Amino acid sequence: MSYLYLVIAIISEVLATSALRASEEFSRLGPTLVVILGYGVSFFFLTLTLRTIPVGIAYALWSGIGIVLICGIAWVLFKQSLDAPAILGIGLIAMGIIIINAFSGSVGH
Repeated sequence: MSYLYLVIAIISEVLATSALRASEEFSRLGPTLVVILGYGVSFFFLTLTLRTIPVGIAYALWSGIGIVLICGIAWVLFKQSLDAPAILGIGLIAMGIIIINAFSGSVGH
């Protein structure tokens, strides 16, 4: 169940972060509410994740997957370009996520 909570935390954080730009510095009500609600849901479900997954591992997965998803969304929706160093860095983050999940005994499968 912890991984379901973590997925919900990640998705809601990615939605909230994506809405930040649309909120236009919190001057637009709808996107601002998405930001506030999204981060609230994200942190709530992240705390539920911590029942069985250590905080360092949960945060690494939450932030790492979030970074990769946000970069993809920014590239597709906002037409933000990614140069070779950015792509390499994102790839290394993704590899770190894979290594943690595949090999770390700290994850608590």
